[in-house]
Amino acid sequence: MLGQREIVAKNLLDIQAVTLRPEAPFTWASGLKAPIYTDNRLTISYPWVRRNIYIGMIDHIKAHFGVENVDVIAGTATAGIPHATLVAERLQKPLIYVRSKPKDHGQGRQIEGVLKAGQKVVVIDDLLSTGGSVLNAVKAVQAAGGEVLGVVAIFSYELPALTANFAAAKLPFYTVTNYTTLIDEAIKQGIVSDDQKASLHAWRQAPERWSQQQD
Repeated sequence: MLGQREIVAKNLLDIQAVTLRPEAPFTWASGLKAPIYTDNRLTISYPWVRRNIYIGMIDHIKAHFGVENVDVIAGTATAGIPHATLVAERLQKPLIYVRSKPKDHGQGRQIEGVLKAGQKVVVIDDLLSTGGSVLNAVKAVQAAGGEVLGVVAIFSYELPALTANFAAAKLPFYTVTNYTTLIDEAIKQGIVSDDQKASLHAWRQAPERWSQQQD
């Protein structure tokens, strides 16, 4: 029987939210070449995928933070908002969302919704690469007086920089599924070959070096 991690990895492949292309790498906005492209925004169009994701997120919240210890669920704008909304509704918790930067008009808010000083917050995101954007959201919540317990996301590339950045922030993170599980599922489905598997894992372990080798 598949666990939630394997189920969601299969879901992402089935709806083509993830594309694996080690022979013709994608170029990310950073300029880094990668054998994978992920668009988890597609998940909101599939009710069963949404359900599997929020079940996985809630399982992590229960296991690692305790529902009774969480005061507020925060979604990162924009991709984390729908999943944070589902989690907050199921747990009957207040919801806020965090912009990447403060609005340049009105009251200049970066956080929308009600957050009181001292409230304990779990931040929900869709995708973790190096963790930079979600950690900026964490800082915004902390600056507003919230206590961030940790981050829960759909998927992680499991890059070394992600682990290092969260360790520096002294903050835990958990994901419903991850890169290793996804590659294993892709091999089962015949999407990638055993030969491609080595290249895919080499990228995860040293993405900059792998990218340079593609030039």
